[in-house]
Amino acid sequence: MINIGQLKVILFIVCLLPLMFLIWGLFADQLGANPIEKLTRSSGLWALRFLLITLCITPLRWLTHINQLIRFRRMLGLFAFFYAFVHMLLYLGLDQFFDVDEIIRDIIKRPFITIGFISFTALLPLVITSTNKMVKRLGGKRWRRLHRLTYFVAMASCIHFLMLVKADIREPVIYIILLTVLLGMRLLRHYQQKKLVSN
Repeated sequence: MINIGQLKVILFIVCLLPLMFLIWGLFADQLGANPIEKLTRSSGLWALRFLLITLCITPLRWLTHINQLIRFRRMLGLFAFFYAFVHMLLYLGLDQFFDVDEIIRDIIKRPFITIGFISFTALLPLVITSTNKMVKRLGGKRWRRLHRLTYFVAMASCIHFLMLVKADIREPVIYIILLTVLLGMRLLRHYQQKKLVSN
């Protein structure tokens, strides 16, 4: 029977597959006429997908009563940051060639870039405090309060994607609907628990 450790290894490999396919596509010349744009957009899209998958873990645990699911949440969240970091690095390096003045102008000029930077910056404290040691140092209550930033990052990322898409907005709208459902489930759960306590 597969144990949690083995499942984590399998999940780790699965989470790397999007990057492997992108690298393969780059070397096989399968990324279209603008491979840099394709790499940048795809890595950002996978960051958003992993963020939403991470947010799915808690509601799935509520619905299935499989508490072991929570043990995969941190890895999925870190992969969301990993793909966001790749996305940011590609933008800074291949798109802007690390030209600080040009990057600042781009942030000011294009609102979706501004939102993208804010979203990425908000991810940093979540990653820094993702270890067990930091949970103990902050205390469970403060840690959970800080990690509610995840909801803001997810909303900002969806808006960033929606603003980026010029014609077909169906995909970002799907992600916005999914995020709305996930946040709605959390609000409903909070309301139910509050009602139970008051009774």
